[in-house]
Amino acid sequence: MSTAAMPNAATPVTAGTPQPSPPNIVDKTDDEIRAIADPLWRDLVKHSNDGKYGEFVRNFSTSLALAMNQVVAGHQFANSELARNLSDDFDALGIIRRGEHVTVLYRQRSTKKPGEWLGRLVLGHEAGAVKIFGASIF
Repeated sequence: MSTAAMPNAATPVTAGTPQPSPPNIVDKTDDEIRAIADPLWRDLVKHSNDGKYGEFVRNFSTSLALAMNQVVAGHQFANSELARNLSDDFDALGIIRRGEHVTVLYRQRSTKKPGEWLGRLVLGHEAGAVKIFGASIF
């Protein structure tokens, strides 16, 4: 009797197809990233101007939402002239890819203050959806 046809007990047998790797936003083209990022940035500007904290954090990753201090953010919305007067006039300056995240840089303007500010939006995937992992204006 030949043993060549018998499976080796030490060799694991797996069934089914290999699981696809989770999506990585860095694999998207600049145009695809901008198509995702620009509406998210526009929403952040709108909700910041309106002082709507709950709407502002709606697309945040779990880790960023937990790290945000609602009292401090509410104080910022109430007391920051810049945060409450962002113009919908912004320009994307570029995209930086790093690890599993992309950073989209924006030239942001104010409706009340002269000049330009640098906006930063960090995006990545969480639970199969694109989420905001960082957002700031300098």
